[in-house]
Parts: sequence; C-alpha cells; structure tokens
Amino acid sequence: MRISELLAERARSGGPPAFSFEFFPPKTEAGEQNLREALAALVPLAPAFVSVTYGAGGSTRERTLAIVSQIKREHGLEAMAHLTCVGATVEELRAVLEEMARTGIENVLALRGDPPGGQGRFVPVPGGLEHASELVALARSEYAFAVGAACFPETHIDAESAEADIAHLAEKVAAGAEFLITQLFFDNAAYFDFLARARAAGITVPIIPGVMPITQVGQIERMAALCGARIPEELHRELQARAEQPEAVLDFGVAYATLQCAQLLAAGAPGIHFYTLNRSPATRAILSALKLARPWEQAGAAGGQTPAGGLSEGGCGQARIGDRALA
Repeated sequence: MRISELLAERARSGGPPAFSFEFFPPKTEAGEQNLREALAALVPLAPAFVSVTYGAGGSTRERTLAIVSQIKREHGLEAMAHLTCVGATVEELRAVLEEMARTGIENVLALRGDPPGGQGRFVPVPGGLEHASELVALARSEYAFAVGAACFPETHIDAESAEADIAHLAEKVAAGAEFLITQLFFDNAAYFDFLARARAAGITVPIIPGVMPITQVGQIERMAALCGARIPEELHRELQARAEQPEAVLDFGVAYATLQCAQLLAAGAPGIHFYTLNRSPATRAILSALKLARPWEQAGAAGGQTPAGGLSEGGCGQARIGDRALA
C-alpha cells in the first residue's frame, strides 16, 4: 500500500498513529542475525511500514531491494526502499527505480545522500542529480511510486540558513514528495518550531518525527554530531552521569524516548519513525508502552499543535543517519 494513502486514511478515520521502523542492510553474518532477530521481535507490533536504507553510491543496492522484497513477502509488511543520488547518473537511477517497480515496491524515500567518505561537500557525478528535489521529481514523474523525503528540525548541516532549508523542503514537496520523515532530534521544541515554520511556508504534507532511542552514550554522541542534532544540556548531563553503567544508560534512554514520543503523539504527530539500528529491545519497549498509554487519545491532542511545555533543557516534564542527508 502507498504510504501516502495509508497516512491519509488514518487521518480521515481518526485511526492510530503510523508507527514505523528503519533498518539498514547488514554487511556480516552477525549483522544479518541481528536484523533477523530485530524483525522477529518487532513485526508482532504491527508497524504501519518499515524502511530500509541505501548505502553510499548504491553500495547496498542489491541488499536494500532484497530486504525490502523479503519483508513484504515473508512478513506481509509495507516496506519502503531508500534511494540516494550519490555516485549515480540519471540513467542508473532510472534503472534502480525500474527494478523497484518490477519487484513490487510501491514506496521510495528519495534522498540526496551523504558525500562519500573524505569529501567535504556533495558533488554529483557527471550526468547525476545534485538535489533530492530532482530525485523526487524523477521518481514521481516517470513511475507510480509514493515518494517521501527527509527534513531537518534543526536545519540541514549544509543549508545556508534555516529559511533556505525550508525553501529547499518546499521544492521537494512541489516536486512531488507526499510525506516527510525528520532527522533524529532530542528536543521536541525543535520539532514543534520546525513544524510551525513548514506550515507557514505552505508545506501541508504529513511530517513524521524520527526518533532514535539512546542505548549507548558514545554512539549517540557520534551520530548527533554527524547529522547536526543537538543533545540538550540536561539530557547530556544525565547521560554522562551513567556513562560507566551501560544498563542504566539503556534504561534512561528508553524512558526519555518514551516521554518524547508520548508528547509528540499527544500534540498530534501523525506517527513515529524509529531508527532501530537493527536492534529491537529499546524500540520494542517504547512502542509497547505507547500502545498501552495511547497518548494520542488525550483530550488536548490536536494535529500539529505545540503543547504548553517541551521536552527540552527545561527537563523531561516539559530519529537516515547515513543516507538521509539532503541539500
């Protein structure tokens, strides 16, 4: 099913939020086992859809398409393939899109992608595409896919300004992006502010917040630095206080992400996209708790509205890393 139609139907019917999971193609047998175990644990939670990332320069192209097809075939889930502009000409991108269509894939997340390792800025190959909006247009104009794109609550690291970043986002939507998934963030105030600015710019498509549960201090610090996500001072202080206690970090990370997701859903977010890193325990615990608490049913919930408080430096009471970078 097309994700755009799925989101529209849930919005019309007042159905539950669209929870989704992101996986990446493993490169080792141990990694493949991790993915199998994660799928076995998470599939029973009945996600609305899952997505599978696409390595730099198409380095995981075959595995991405194979995993998407396998998830659809063996688990009966809607699965979306990521696609980037990195290292590919337009003709090569068309060939990938045609292969996706042949295998029954209906949904594509169109991304510019990160510059190859060692390059400071993105430079398209001759005959390639420079912006995600061009890839969105290609996928929508010549194929029948539902196309999504990425967005950045704290502004893309390559953007000239927050205003320019919103302008680029509007170009992606004008090119045909039907829904958006955010980069990970840890301060809900950033999402609510971004949502307000996007709506003011005339961007009306669903904007799904991406959340990455914190399970390791060093790992989340590296990922946040890579994508330009800010770790609020008080959150960072609490993590550092537990840095030598891995289990305490995991417990706190699950608690923080659960509160973060609950606030987003109570404020009307259309769903949550979990960056799983091919691991299930944290995501499973968070989503199970959310399904019990059902924060989206709170009386004060209203689509896209900012609540009185924010999960930010004021305290807890107040998500393609990798291929998700765009210009």
